[in-house]
Amino acid sequence: MTQPYPGSYQPGPYQPVPYQPVLPQFRPLRAVGIVSMVLMGLSVVAAIIQCVLLWRSYDQVKRLVYGLLSDAEIERGARSVAGTGPLLDLLGYLLIGTAIAFLLWLWRARDNVDFLHSPFAPQPVVPQYLLHRHAPGWVIGSWFCPVVQFWYPFQIVEDVVRASKPPARPHGRVRALLYGWWATWTGFWVIMVGGGAVAVIGFVVWVVRLVQATDNGAGEYVDVYDLQDFMVHVALSVDIGFTVATVLLIAAGVAMALLMRQVGDWQDERMVPPPPVQDHLPPLTPQYAPRNPGPGFPTYGR
Repeated sequence: MTQPYPGSYQPGPYQPVPYQPVLPQFRPLRAVGIVSMVLMGLSVVAAIIQCVLLWRSYDQVKRLVYGLLSDAEIERGARSVAGTGPLLDLLGYLLIGTAIAFLLWLWRARDNVDFLHSPFAPQPVVPQYLLHRHAPGWVIGSWFCPVVQFWYPFQIVEDVVRASKPPARPHGRVRALLYGWWATWTGFWVIMVGGGAVAVIGFVVWVVRLVQATDNGAGEYVDVYDLQDFMVHVALSVDIGFTVATVLLIAAGVAMALLMRQVGDWQDERMVPPPPVQDHLPPLTPQYAPRNPGPGFPTYGR
């Protein structure tokens, strides 16, 4: 049986292992911030391209609804859609990538806030308020949890921005960016989800009404022009809604990019050690020793 080295730690059956606390660390936001901004820009470009394609295909959709397309045109359109199928979801793919990069940036920014308010920071600041209103798990879960997803993500980002700001700095511009980003981002998703639901419901209603009109009609004399007009109006509403959503996405992307850059600059600024404090004391007056007249003749106060 080998003997342990002198002084080495050998935990026994009832001896607890020493606890090593995890110290906070600061990780710069520049790299992940650039990735997030690039993906935001690509998402905006993809949304603009899809918006243009929707409006260019609007006349073809009208002709399809009214039954004015020939068989050759329908076949050619089907082949075109099948060939560009993966590109139709390009915006969705880019939004997923943007969400992953942004959540990584937000998680890292929150950890940096904890470090900046710890004694290990170059400029430690004792917070006069609660740093975070929600637990770390909400940094990701708040975006997917129903109901609370309308204000929890905003509060998490607001806490990070407020705690990253150096003391005695104005925050009016940043507050405008923060509220502008959340308003446009929420509006974008409301239009996308609501518009998609309206389009699906409208198509179902159109099919149901067409079947009812066919059952109650007299063969080939069934009047379906009003149903066709209804479907064309739904297609027009989808195009208009997606255009408005694209404008909101552009505004949200610009506001968040500026906000991310400001938070990164603030955190980097607070990582710079403060200049040394110099005592402003008056210069010392020279001290002169009393004159010694010589040995054996001391002076008493002269």
